[in-house]
Amino acid sequence: METTPLLVIGASWCPDCRRAKTFLGDHHVPYEWIDLDQQPEHRARVEELNGGARVIPTIIFPDGSHLAEPSNDQLADKIGLVRVARERSYDVVVVGGGPAGLTAALYLAREGATTLVVERSAVGGQVAITERLDNYPGFPDGIAGQDLATRMRQQAERAGVEILEAVAVSALAPRDDGALDVVTPTATYRARAVVVATGSTYRRTGAEGEADLIGAGVHFCATCDGPFYRGAPEVVVVGGGNSGLEEGLYLTQFAEHVTVVEAAPALTAGRLAQDRVAAHPGMDALTATAVAAFEGDATGKLTAVVLEDRETGERRRHPASAAFVFIGLDPNTEVLGGQADLDDAGFVVSDERLATGVPGVFVAGDVRHGSTKQLAAAAGEGATVALAVRHHLERAASTVAAGS
Repeated sequence: METTPLLVIGASWCPDCRRAKTFLGDHHVPYEWIDLDQQPEHRARVEELNGGARVIPTIIFPDGSHLAEPSNDQLADKIGLVRVARERSYDVVVVGGGPAGLTAALYLAREGATTLVVERSAVGGQVAITERLDNYPGFPDGIAGQDLATRMRQQAERAGVEILEAVAVSALAPRDDGALDVVTPTATYRARAVVVATGSTYRRTGAEGEADLIGAGVHFCATCDGPFYRGAPEVVVVGGGNSGLEEGLYLTQFAEHVTVVEAAPALTAGRLAQDRVAAHPGMDALTATAVAAFEGDATGKLTAVVLEDRETGERRRHPASAAFVFIGLDPNTEVLGGQADLDDAGFVVSDERLATGVPGVFVAGDVRHGSTKQLAAAAGEGATVALAVRHHLERAASTVAAGS
């Protein structure tokens, strides 16, 4: 990938601009953002590049080339992501490139199984967008999330794992030969076994104005977007759990003040995080307070969060430059197409060997019912599911040999 920052010219109210910025952020591609509403002098450049048309986003690359209103596929191709695997048949396809998926792939490849990881976004999952990890064994001084994700990827690739990024698996289809077809937009792959390690997605508040302001003041990743608010007088964090408080503490290095908002009567984070927040002069926490709406100005940027007292019902306008939402996760189970059993919250149900009800399909990590949503546990489940898949492959091979 390019190391020189790209130039992204657009506007805060433009949904395609937000999508492009999200894509580049997910894949850790550095870019400089130019908002035409704030810097109208760049409109002439947009028109010059696009034959007189004002098309945004216009993205200019270090070699002087540009893309106008590109799709994610076009961006993926332009920044050099490999989106078609070398082969069409693998022993195992791992769907999801987070800690669980990468660990499973590493173990399987080391034992000689041809292994492909398919990740719809960027390798590393939520680990890659976590500013710092202090509770992962082996790093007494902590480690940046992106650094750990990079190390895990390098280790898997050294073992022979093939990795595709920005490629979504649309379906898993059983084959007559007992294998499975793994269907993607770029190719279909045959797999003797599949590990679903698709993780979870950040939950939204559903409050009025949220959808319109995502990427323009409403965010779900402090590491990705916190630096945009350097010097901001006020930033709101929605969610009083461990993630909310830790990300709020991280945001204090940019914003002058951070307010944590929790709908429950008390914060739900661990005592250590609560003590750190209480002792920080640039942070406050409001409990029994819900987000009723997000307000924006004429340019489409967030200006305030409307807060509601859950005890009295009273609402008040809380001015803020940004709001970061950390209220939980929804499991990414679309790839299963309803074939596997889910619990009441939508997480995948498995047996003690992490097998689903679909023959040859296993599950690991945050998408699984009963998972702890912790990094160390996800890596452990990756190792566990790899052993179960190995047993499945050996049993399948024995069955074929006995029948021949």
